[in-house]
Amino acid sequence: MFGILNTQDRPHIKVVIPAFNEEKSIGHVIKDIPEDWVVEVIVVNNASTDNTTEVAEQAGATVLTEPTPGYGNACLKGIRYLQDINRRPEILVFLDGDYSDYPEQLPDLIKPIIEDDVDMVIGSRARGNREGGSMTFPQIFGNWLATTLIRLFYKVKYTDLGPFRAIKFDKLIELQMEDQTYGWTVEMQVKAAKHKFKTTEVPVNYKRRIGVSKVSGTVKGTFMAGYKILYTIFKYL
Repeated sequence: MFGILNTQDRPHIKVVIPAFNEEKSIGHVIKDIPEDWVVEVIVVNNASTDNTTEVAEQAGATVLTEPTPGYGNACLKGIRYLQDINRRPEILVFLDGDYSDYPEQLPDLIKPIIEDDVDMVIGSRARGNREGGSMTFPQIFGNWLATTLIRLFYKVKYTDLGPFRAIKFDKLIELQMEDQTYGWTVEMQVKAAKHKFKTTEVPVNYKRRIGVSKVSGTVKGTFMAGYKILYTIFKYL
């Protein structure tokens, strides 16, 4: 279908999925990841109080536990696990566990890395097809504001801070990621700009999530995410 490489020639790809109370969606996410492209799917159970762990294990994922809440904490847990020399991938993909992304588009994210030696690829919801209601107005405006500021201060053009992204693992380690909460995605993008990584975007589609958003679903979550994103942009100037 994608015609990039033969299966035996594909790079070593793994996926990390931060998950907080995603028992209704996580099985669908894992099932839709193209299994002939990915060596291992790692679900990081981030202080869930439901059956996320059991559902993810039944779907075939490796499940890690990160008891401290925070999107960044979950991602960092996955990275620490993969830094073991026997587990290191060539390319790491991040996506959400709420089934708002389309995991079957993973090969589209990987293609620029394989064909053009790009270091990092952001899946842009702004350039793809979004289902009505899948993103709130504060999310859309926040993405526009954040990417505009990044273009102004870091001279790199993004259209989204989308969670669905792929990066060479050795480049990810160079970034020395540290944000533990809402600033994770923007930290990766501004640090990649400062390191002068070769980056690009590909359009990805987006649909209404299963369940309620932990960020945009509450006034507090929306405010805190917006504050942390702006703080992170200015922090690394």
